[in-house]
Amino acid sequence: MGRLDFSTTESARLLLLAVFGVLALSVVLAEQEGENLSGLSNNPDKAIFAVRENGTTCLMVEFAVRFLVPYDVLALNGIDLITEQAAFTLPQGAEIEGTCGSTESEIQISWKNNAYTLRIYFSKELREKDIEVWKISKVQFVYDSSETSHFINAYNPGKHTASTHHLSALVTPAGQSYVCAAQQTLTLISSDHQKGITLSMYDVQIQPFDIASDFMFSEAYKCITDQRKRLEETLPLILSFILALIIVITVVVYHFHLKLTAVQPVLPRDRSMYKNM
Repeated sequence: MGRLDFSTTESARLLLLAVFGVLALSVVLAEQEGENLSGLSNNPDKAIFAVRENGTTCLMVEFAVRFLVPYDVLALNGIDLITEQAAFTLPQGAEIEGTCGSTESEIQISWKNNAYTLRIYFSKELREKDIEVWKISKVQFVYDSSETSHFINAYNPGKHTASTHHLSALVTPAGQSYVCAAQQTLTLISSDHQKGITLSMYDVQIQPFDIASDFMFSEAYKCITDQRKRLEETLPLILSFILALIIVITVVVYHFHLKLTAVQPVLPRDRSMYKNM
């Protein structure tokens, strides 16, 4: 009986070791790394970042980002505080990290020795009629106001965290990439006295899930703003074409109407009848 207990205990230990070994192996196999592809961009303000898992692209972001960050400075009287604005863009030379999952993904972009870190969180969900979509569920921005290239004479400088609340942005059908040339603006609330930070993205193409080909975005889903702008550009052309077509049809109809209603000349009767008289 004691031998049986010993054997069972050893088997349980071996089983646990095997399970932990498989988990550890899966973590190693699912190695994820960030790549900065901004050198491929023709626009100096646009950055291109990718997260890869097991050598395959699982998340791609291509955009230009601007930040407008309010901060306090001491007034000349040495008593009052004045709010200034730090305006800067996301640099192409940033460092990238990220994680990919089946329903949740994340990209982390840092620069200036981690004085600035932008984190974008993505998630998938089912909506009406079982339509699967992905969206940006949260944006977080960590910044250090003691970094003097953007924050000049900041009062009580230090690190602050700004975040969105209850965000559901860039909602896109699953399996497609979100594309938008127009500016997309988000407001983040900072831990620095609840100041509002403006984050603006433009020339955007993002896909955090279901990338079929390495370093290649899937089918584009254009934002409503771009669709409306394209309609506004093409609508005058369409209306001009319709108007020209109406004019042509009117002229043709009028021409045929004249032909049908024109007075026909009266031809003389047979002249032989007059000769016999």
